[in-house]
Amino acid sequence: MSIKSDKSGASDRAGAGDAPTAAMILAAGRGERMRPLTDEKPKPLLEVAGRALIEWHLMSIAAAGIHRVVINLGWLGEQIAGAVGDGSGFGVQVVYSREGYPALETGGGIFRALPMLGDGPFLVVNGDVWTDLQLGVLRCPTESLAHLVLVPNPDHNPGGDFRLEGRQLRDGGPGARTYSGIGLYRPGLFQGCRAGRFPLAPLLQRAIGAGQVSGEIYGGYWTDVGDPERLARLREALTDPGVQPPGPGP
Repeated sequence: MSIKSDKSGASDRAGAGDAPTAAMILAAGRGERMRPLTDEKPKPLLEVAGRALIEWHLMSIAAAGIHRVVINLGWLGEQIAGAVGDGSGFGVQVVYSREGYPALETGGGIFRALPMLGDGPFLVVNGDVWTDLQLGVLRCPTESLAHLVLVPNPDHNPGGDFRLEGRQLRDGGPGARTYSGIGLYRPGLFQGCRAGRFPLAPLLQRAIGAGQVSGEIYGGYWTDVGDPERLARLREALTDPGVQPPGPGP
């Protein structure tokens, strides 16, 4: 299911904080639910409205004023590197974190890329989501190790993932919303981690327990492009003039 609503006042902004200095696009997954489309092409290269999913992300990241981008590679990753190159065609500088297959999961993948992401907060975007959220508005509060963008719950995740108490993120419960796959992170979230394959969720849960994760809700257009049916819905939605693709703007 996709999320579409009136975007005026649709996002509960975090206000003051630090802008991200780099970005990472998570692009290493196999895309099992998207098969057979992903048997010969990685999911981030599937096209909507004439552009690959990953191209939309790169355009949106460039429009946010972020110029250093890390892309992790796994399943058929060299196809992504061949399509994107050094990123100059999108106004960014792209470097690659080559994980191989199977990939390192989200936590291990981000940890491996930390030396490429710098010391400041960085943006992480799942390669298989699409949104018209303007990424340049996102800020990571000084006291937060992570700041997550939540969206209204789609049909495939009716119970949500996290809830907000003020600006603070809490785990599940009544009023929980879905994590959009878009967030800001600080390297300190990964303190004590070791190289290898591990998930991100336990690190977030530890930081949530310490009151170090904030969030906001976005009510504009968002979809998790998880299977062929959702991909078809997105392609149809982008013929709607009410859905504005992210990009540099006027």
